[in-house]
Amino acid sequence: MATRSADTDLEADDVQMALLREAGPTRRARMALSLSAQVIGLAHQAIRRTLAEPTDEEVGVRFVELHYGLDLARELRRFLASRRQ
Repeated sequence: MATRSADTDLEADDVQMALLREAGPTRRARMALSLSAQVIGLAHQAIRRTLAEPTDEEVGVRFVELHYGLDLARELRRFLASRRQ
C-alpha cells in the first residue's frame, strides 16, 4: 500500500490512520476545527506581514478578499464603514 503523504514513512502513516479511526466523531471534529483555526490564523499572520501597520479589520477584509472574492470584500468594507457612522 502506498503512503498517503510524500513525507511520511508508511509505518508512521499506518499508525496515524489507525489513531484517526479509533478517535470518535467528536474528537475528529475537534481536530478538524482546530486545524482550520490554525490555518486561518497562519493566513492572517501572512496577510499582516504584507500590509503596513494593518488593523485587525484590514486583515480580516483582506482575508475575505483573498478567500471569498473581491465582491464580498467590497460589501464587507461598505458594511463596516456604515457601522462606524
